[in-house]
Amino acid sequence: MNFVFISPNFPEAYRWFCVRLRENGVNVLGVGDAPYDFLHPDLKWALTEYYRVGSLEDYDQVLRALGYFTGRYGKVDWVESNNEYWLELDAQLRTDFNITTGPKAHEIGKYKSKLAMKEYYQKAGVPCARCAPVTSLEAGLDFVRETGYPVVVKPDNGVGAVATWRLEDDADLRRFFQVLPETPYLMEEYISGSVVTYDGICGAGGEVLFAASHVTRNSIMDMVNKHVPTYYYVEKEVPADVEAAGKATLKAFGAASRFFHLEFFRLTADKSGLGRTGDIAALEVNMRPAGGYTPDMLNFSQSADVYRIWADMVAFGELRHVYNGPHRYCVYAGRRDEVRYDVSLGQLEARCGSHARLFTRMPDALAGTMGNQVAIACFDTMEEVDAFVETAFRLRDGG
Repeated sequence: MNFVFISPNFPEAYRWFCVRLRENGVNVLGVGDAPYDFLHPDLKWALTEYYRVGSLEDYDQVLRALGYFTGRYGKVDWVESNNEYWLELDAQLRTDFNITTGPKAHEIGKYKSKLAMKEYYQKAGVPCARCAPVTSLEAGLDFVRETGYPVVVKPDNGVGAVATWRLEDDADLRRFFQVLPETPYLMEEYISGSVVTYDGICGAGGEVLFAASHVTRNSIMDMVNKHVPTYYYVEKEVPADVEAAGKATLKAFGAASRFFHLEFFRLTADKSGLGRTGDIAALEVNMRPAGGYTPDMLNFSQSADVYRIWADMVAFGELRHVYNGPHRYCVYAGRRDEVRYDVSLGQLEARCGSHARLFTRMPDALAGTMGNQVAIACFDTMEEVDAFVETAFRLRDGG
């Protein structure tokens, strides 16, 4: 099997996808824009060959790379990046080289357009917030007359809460239209809720091979725009209502042979047309792993190896390993360099003792949302999680 991995070096942890594929006997070929000498030694071992392009944004260069691999190794069986930014590139390459192991160019829109996602969430029976394309100030005013303030404006094709804002009144709305970006935007009614996810890997028939769920209590918008504390935690077990909504959503989308990261709101206030406090409502769909170090957190929490589960799905079409280890809460705290915390990252790790899992730096490209300093630990109780979060973000006097 010939597997072309797009941008295998970023994030650095993605090397484990390539390593696990190689261990399964897959011929792994890399295409990226980083110099070969910059690749991690593990990744160099996993790759049969690496083709460097000047820019992954230049489709002709990437096209030539796959043409070269086809001529040298035969037909390419898989193309994947597992990266939101390159999903459209992956799909176009599958189309041009007739690769059938993932969505092609005409299918990728439902995974990228937040407006298109609504149709599939509704097909799955998951309530969705009212939403409309941003076309003019008059249309925006008509929308808020129907929904009331606050409303959220966000790119139709975007990642997370980047370039997303909450508008509180007509003045905010008018200011937004004065600087309206050229990219297509949506306006959506505001939902009060925490974000819960259904994360995992599905097989060729859409069957779920592995699943977990994580919870983000703080507003992701505020993490990005206001730099409020960035933290979230992986649950010990997937809540039954999240599992039901997640499986229905996967079926509606026809998802197959993929990592998935499905986002939902758990309402913290009753919302007409959506549900009562505690109910599940739709947020957005991502057909790739959750960002940052979340795949590692899933491993820490569930005593699993999602890189191997995914690679087994690719190479053998089935789950080949059983994971019976303990399940724990795994919590992430993303701290910012400009903030004066009461304890240093090293001191926080020392205090965690055997609960510590990963204390490191976040790549600058992801730090705007995730913070600069990464602190990940596992605990058996939510009381321990809350105590860790309080310590991680406690400010130094005068900070």
